[in-house]
Amino acid sequence: MKRYEVRRAALDPTRGAEMAKTRPVVIVSLDALNERLETVTVCPLTTQIHPAWRTRLAVRVGRRHAEIAVDQIRTISKSRLGRKLATLSEGEASALRRVVTEMYGE
Repeated sequence: MKRYEVRRAALDPTRGAEMAKTRPVVIVSLDALNERLETVTVCPLTTQIHPAWRTRLAVRVGRRHAEIAVDQIRTISKSRLGRKLATLSEGEASALRRVVTEMYGE
């Protein structure tokens, strides 16, 4: 499991406004942590597009347009992760780092 991989993840059970169900997520935690811990930090993807939201990053996974929901970042058990769907491009990974830094600081 590597940083910037897009994988299926079972996010239920959830509470409140957390994104639910099994959906793609992008791994944002560092590879050094991913190798040692039983958890990974991820941002869920959604196909509900909100172009004006600064907390979302438009990407294309396969043939589908989606947004990375940086505002829904969370740490989950690796046991929730399924198969690898894709890996973000260098440009997408760079844009994701900028949004995460803008939201949460350096």
